[in-house]
Amino acid sequence: MTSADGSSRRPAGTARGRSARAAELAALDAEISRCRRCPRLVAWREEVAATKRAAFRDEVYWGRPVPGFGAADARILILGLAPAAHGGNRTGRIFTGDRSGDVLFAALHRAGLANQPTSVSRDDGLELADVRIAAAVRCAPPDNKPTPVERDTCAPWLHREVTLLRPTLRVVIALGAFAWAAWWPTLSTVYGVKPPVPRPTFGHGAVFLPEGGAGSSERGPALLGSYHVSQQNTFTGRLTPAMLDDVLSQARHLAGLD
Repeated sequence: MTSADGSSRRPAGTARGRSARAAELAALDAEISRCRRCPRLVAWREEVAATKRAAFRDEVYWGRPVPGFGAADARILILGLAPAAHGGNRTGRIFTGDRSGDVLFAALHRAGLANQPTSVSRDDGLELADVRIAAAVRCAPPDNKPTPVERDTCAPWLHREVTLLRPTLRVVIALGAFAWAAWWPTLSTVYGVKPPVPRPTFGHGAVFLPEGGAGSSERGPALLGSYHVSQQNTFTGRLTPAMLDDVLSQARHLAGLD
């Protein structure tokens, strides 16, 4: 992508650098998938994988922590809460195989950030452009509610992932208040930037811009808030497709993708 003067608007970087980053992310993903640090989450994810839901009784569940997914040179990171018990915990890919993913990937496709509007399995051909998706907690939690200890135990995975994305990352979209809260320790740990006091309040359409600009590898990316793409939000109309489209449009603009 080029600006009006013909100069590149994408971050500098060589193909070799992107390839190396992709390899490091793949290694991190593999390490995440072997994590057993939280006994309650390990027991729950494995119980769900063994008992299954009737509709998926003939499938082999992933039943492990779910790593991030998407571009190694992502300019936009979409941050969720945790994998769904019969979604990501079944398929092994975040927001894949459930109604939340149906909403999210359809929106990413409309925004030109995904090559297809659906995500049903790890081998369905889905590719993301300029986007990576991750969860603040990598294991499916009971009642979709991680404990504070589980959240903090899982945080280093996110910190390492963002460190690898840092050269290109310009925008973070927090899906829900849990992800919004999880971002501030990441900002401090990865970028060495002290979060503002008081911290900005989460809300749909909330925006936090780092000091000095819309997002940078030095001061941290811009942070956008969006209601989570949960069935409760989408079925009740609290989050509509148009609302999600607006957030993604703003993210594209702040990331320099327009």
